[in-house]
Amino acid sequence: QVQLVESGGGLVQAGGSLRLSCAASGRTFSRYTMGWFRQDSGKERVFVAAINKIASTTYYADSVKGRFSISRDNTKNTLYLQMNTLKPEDTAVYYCAATFGILLTGDPKRYDYWGQGTQVTVSS
Repeated sequence: QVQLVESGGGLVQAGGSLRLSCAASGRTFSRYTMGWFRQDSGKERVFVAAINKIASTTYYADSVKGRFSISRDNTKNTLYLQMNTLKPEDTAVYYCAATFGILLTGDPKRYDYWGQGTQVTVSS
């Protein structure tokens, strides 16, 4: 089992940037494909980005492509999400998730472990 803890959320103006982190503990971080999801109040949790176990391949939702960048440091057991050119519609609770699967997927049902989330609020 792996425990995931997100950090780095906050309040930022539109056009600004934030960097989210997800610290993993427990079993070996490098065994997991990792993803970021977000959930706005009253809405379903949606896919943001995913990265494979060795950080050689990434996958993004169309809504964030070109603005967000997912990365990982397996030596530090940490996943990152660099968010640039933020928009008010990016406002949500952001969650990191882990899966044993090798497929980069945006289906939240395929992820086995989840963090508690970190709030990102983008003001206009």
